[in-house]
Amino acid sequence: MQSQPPLRLPAGGNKADSTIELRLPVTDRGKNDMEQEAAALTPRPVSESKSEMIELVLPNDTNPLGALLGGRLMHWIDLAGALAAHRHAHSYVVTASMDHIDFLVPVHVGDMVLLQSSVNRVFRTSMEVGVKVSVENYISNTRQKVAKAYLTFVAVDRYGRKLPVNPVIPETEDEKRRHEGALRRREATRAEREQRKAERS
Repeated sequence: MQSQPPLRLPAGGNKADSTIELRLPVTDRGKNDMEQEAAALTPRPVSESKSEMIELVLPNDTNPLGALLGGRLMHWIDLAGALAAHRHAHSYVVTASMDHIDFLVPVHVGDMVLLQSSVNRVFRTSMEVGVKVSVENYISNTRQKVAKAYLTFVAVDRYGRKLPVNPVIPETEDEKRRHEGALRRREATRAEREQRKAERS
């Protein structure tokens, strides 16, 4: 029996922890089977899986200056994105990539961070999910945009094998814009990947 490339899983909560490698068996389920399964899946609207998550910034989330750690925010973004991906695919999902993130304003202890996520587009076994991050100060009753990120999630079964994902239906003008943007971002990422390969060869 052949083996797939190792699936890397975190061994613990600390960055210094090593990773665990799991080699999963390859089944007889081929590309044609997956395409047939995907064709039979019922499309679902973006609104069905939209998700929202709120985090209160505590001292343990901040640096010595009392500002939210960038790594903590990225962790929350990953969780928020996964919520929408899980709800759309109705399956386990794993994070495949996250694009660059610009932090627009600082976030401090006591602020509330609002993370809103939705599925922008589906690509057979993967999904692009957009996450918008805002900060709300309940004392001054103000809200500001903090960051925006696009993540790619892959649907898998309990053994780590890829699964086809239901197509997504954009309904509003904003959803249609993000749906088209997801395709452009995917093509740009592929082109960049090919360029890096050419430079290494």
